[in-house]
Amino acid sequence: MKNLFLIIGLFFTLIPSSWSQEGINNKENDSLYREDQFYVGVTFNLLLNGHSDISQSGFSGGIHLGFTRDMPINKRRNVAIGLGLGYSLNTYGQSLFIGEEEGNEETIFSSLNNVDFETNRFTTHLVEVPLEFRWRTSTAQSHKFYRIYTGLRGGYLYRFKSNFVQTDNTVRQTRVDELNRFRLGATFTFGWNTFNFHFYYSLNPLFDKNATIDGEKVGWNTCKIGLMFYIL
Repeated sequence: MKNLFLIIGLFFTLIPSSWSQEGINNKENDSLYREDQFYVGVTFNLLLNGHSDISQSGFSGGIHLGFTRDMPINKRRNVAIGLGLGYSLNTYGQSLFIGEEEGNEETIFSSLNNVDFETNRFTTHLVEVPLEFRWRTSTAQSHKFYRIYTGLRGGYLYRFKSNFVQTDNTVRQTRVDELNRFRLGATFTFGWNTFNFHFYYSLNPLFDKNATIDGEKVGWNTCKIGLMFYIL
């Protein structure tokens, strides 16, 4: 969480100066204006295509923020390529137990169906690189317009933490070799003005082929559905 607050503080420190510079360009020279370079998003997260005996439970959500360099490719500047850098924090509530064998540090995966517990969730922190094809109805004089952005989002999962809690027992796991830490997903965002619906679907599973329960892969493709807000 400290990383999240640090990044948020950095972005909101940089935004005012960037906004004022872009505002001058918008008024003085239409050929220089750019759109939607800072983004903040909130999503509801889903786990799909996983082990048949594992289910999602409780609330799963995410916070996403970053900077995307908007590079218009036509004279009107309403069609552009966006390339950026961002941060993504996600939590998932589910019935997968992740532990570790004593002595050899091998990861244990098992189902928590028919097991009483208070909390079971894992958290992921990612550095992401969005690449988008952008279309919008914007002009240099108006910040209210329709937009459709679609593309790919690469990422690296640099921190993972699972947390299992039941009466008189707590298991926390941060080292999981079976994670696919390099992430790749398809994105689609559309909307008007402030409110923009955002979809993300991972193209590779969260866990690799070595993560199994009774011979069946844990798998899981992540899907994120929510709202995206843009500045500039």
